[in-house]
Order: sequence, then C-alpha cells, then structure tokens
Amino acid sequence: MRDYDEITSFIGEWGPFQKLIFFLLSLSSIPNGYVGMAMVFVADIPPHRCRIPWLNTSSFSLDLNHSIPLQELNGEIILSRCTRFKGHVDSNTSYRNQTEGCLDGWEFSQEQYTSTIVTEWDLVCDDAWKAPFTVTIFFLGVVSGSFFSGIISDRYGRRLIFFVTMAVQTIFSILQATSNSWEMFCVFYFISGMGQIANYCSAIILGSELLIKNVRVNFALLGVPISYALGYTALPIFAWFIRSWRILLIALSLPGFLYIPLWWYVPESPQWLLSQGRVKEAEDIIRIAAKKNGITPPDCIFQQEACEQLTEHKNKEMYSWLDLVKTRNIRNITFIVIAVWVVISMTYYGMSLNTANMEGDPYLNCLVAASSEFLGYGYIWVFVHYVPRRCTLPCTLILSGIMLLLVKFIPEDLHALYTTLVMIGKTGVTGAFGFLYLYSTELFPTVVRNMALGATSMSSRLGSTVSPYIAYMASP
Repeated sequence: MRDYDEITSFIGEWGPFQKLIFFLLSLSSIPNGYVGMAMVFVADIPPHRCRIPWLNTSSFSLDLNHSIPLQELNGEIILSRCTRFKGHVDSNTSYRNQTEGCLDGWEFSQEQYTSTIVTEWDLVCDDAWKAPFTVTIFFLGVVSGSFFSGIISDRYGRRLIFFVTMAVQTIFSILQATSNSWEMFCVFYFISGMGQIANYCSAIILGSELLIKNVRVNFALLGVPISYALGYTALPIFAWFIRSWRILLIALSLPGFLYIPLWWYVPESPQWLLSQGRVKEAEDIIRIAAKKNGITPPDCIFQQEACEQLTEHKNKEMYSWLDLVKTRNIRNITFIVIAVWVVISMTYYGMSLNTANMEGDPYLNCLVAASSEFLGYGYIWVFVHYVPRRCTLPCTLILSGIMLLLVKFIPEDLHALYTTLVMIGKTGVTGAFGFLYLYSTELFPTVVRNMALGATSMSSRLGSTVSPYIAYMASP
C-alpha cells in the first residue's frame, strides 16, 4: 500500500491550495502568542506602600517618612511595602516604633501602569502568592485542554476542535476583562488556557496533515511558530500604548473575530477522514485541492483495496491513551518525550514571564525576548534541514544551558552582558520548543498523533505550572 504523500503527490507541493492553508493556519496562531504572555503586564507588581489615611497634606513627605519604616531592596533603601508604624487619627498623632500591616490598603505607583490585577485586588504582601498562582491556573487550564483536545480531535476531527478552541480562547479572554473578583478572573483564565493550547496543537496537526513533504516541515517550524512570535512581539507594543489591564485584554482579544472567515477556507484533514473510513469525503477534499491548483485528479485517488484496509482497521480497533504505552518502543518514546517537554516548558516560560523583573524597561525587555523567538525558529529551521534529528535537540538544549549557567558569574553592574546571555539562552530553548512540536508529530502514528501530542504537551505543563514561581522568586 502506498503512503498518503505518494498517493496525493499529483496535486503538487506548493500550489495555491497549499499556500492558502499554510498562511491561514499559520496566522491563526498569532493570538496564541499573547494570550498566556499577557500576564507579564496584566499581573505585574508596581512599586507600592501602605496607605496612610491620617497624613497631613501640607507636610506629606515628613509625615510619610515618620509613618512607614524603611527597607532595603536590591541594594536600595525604600519605604516598606507591607508595614507601617502604628498611629492615631487625631491632632495628637504620635508615631511609635511598633509596626502593623497595611490595614487601610495600599497606594500603588501609576508611573508604569494605570492598573493591573495586582492593583485591582491588592495582590501584594500576604496575598502576593496570588499573582503567580494566577498564571499557574492558566497552565492548569492548558493541561486540561491538552488532555481533552487530543481525545476530541482524534475522534471528532481536527477541524472541529480547531475552530471551537479558537472561539473559546477569544470569548473567555474578553470575559476576563469583565471580572469583578480575582476568583472570577482565574476561572475565565483557566478556560482560556484550555482553548489556547488546544488551538495551537490542532493548527499544527491540521496543517501537517493537509500539507506534504518539505512544506509540512516549514509549516511546523516556521509558519506556526513565527506567527506565534508575531503575537508575542505585538504584546509589548499593545501594552506600551494601553496601560489599563482591562482595556489591554479587550484589545488583545478582538483580533480573534477576524478568523471567522477561515471556516469556509480550511477543510478537514483527509488523513483523519481516511482513518475513520470516510473515503469519499477525503477524496472530495483532494479533488478540490487539485482544482485550485489547476490539476485534473485521477478517477480513483485512493485505491479500493487500501480503503477497505483502512475501514477494516478502523472497525477492529479504537485507540486510547493506553496505546501510547502499549508496546515497548512507543512507551520509551512517550516517556522520553514527556521528560524533555517538562524541562523545556519550565525553562521557556520561566524566562519569558521573568522579563518584567529584569533590569531596564519592561516593555523593551519583553520586545527583545519576543524578537529572540524569530532567531530561535530561524536557526532550528537550518538545523532540521542540515543536522540529524537526534543531534538537533541536544545541541539546542546544551546551548541554552551553558548560556544560563554563565549568567551566574556575571557581575551585577554588567546589565548588557547579562541580558545578552539570557536572550541567547532563551533563543536556544525557544528553538528546542518549536522543534519538539515537529519531532513529536513525526514520532507517533496518525491514529494517535494528536492524542500523543496532547498527552506529551499536557505533561510538559507540569513544568510550566512551576515557571511562574521561578519568575516570582526574581520579583522585588
């Protein structure tokens, strides 16, 4: 039996049909780039101090210095962020050496932001754990999305899950902006996380099965990742102009509605249809593709005996998660890929979420970090074409690890060198991240491919759920 690429080779590799699918599915990943990363600005912690309601406005500076103790932060003496001296609101106000918490709330600097969820719900001091936990909630949603999307996609089709999750991501990102409590925000963010990863994975799978040969590789390594990087790059630009977290989320969500017309241009995966025994539908899609490319298809595209074999195979066995560990070979592949996913995910998101805590302007730092994605995907594309698969992944991870280890030995005053090494390290792990999506789809057979990608990427979120606290440890 000939394989799928050989059977459909008559339609060509890079005709109008392939170009349309390549660019539409690639561009659909732009929102994925800023949905999760938006928390870099939405949950950033501005400088703050206790609110002192009894201060005399005529001698504000003097009263403030007598009302709030000092603390050292990164070698700088500042007003304490979480304590104040006890005082009384009357004409005989006396300040003592006894301190207390910020019983009247906090005053936040608006030099950088008009508002964030931190300033909205006072997520500082005793509640400071809530800010990084919010991102953890998002990644728990990503875990759930990876789990359910793989099952639904393998059973009900790539196209269905692609559009459903796109709608979920867009709608619930808008609903986040309407949240009137931190708990409500987390619920919507959890659901948005489910949609984000499911949409990203389904776009890769759908494109990989609609395209063939070298185009498939370019799509998985350049098309989708570069579009993701474009979305990531757009984030600091949007955030620089929009300093309110609610308006920022709405502005980032609205472009999702521009993808509605894709419903009429993106078909179901013929490979998935064949695996379900729906041969006529698969042939119809191939004929449409051939027509768009100006090619006359043969009368019988998929041989009758091959169709019978596929249908018989489908009727004999339904695939589940257990098939990923059923045989020794696929079990070893599954466990190794999971371990690599965990490490890469923890490193990538830990570095990306930490850009606001680095020295310098947070918008510029985020823009540089996003720009490093283009370099990461660019060099991994070269590696894929000229370096064996087994060497590509270790080389990228070793590069990243060496750069990040060197950071430890850089003096604190050499900020430019520090940032350079960090960004080189991020470039390495970004390339590994993009490569792993491609490599995972190549290692598993069609009938469990989306399920396998969902399972392995779901497991990687064990690392990403920890990553917010890596960034939190670096916050002042």
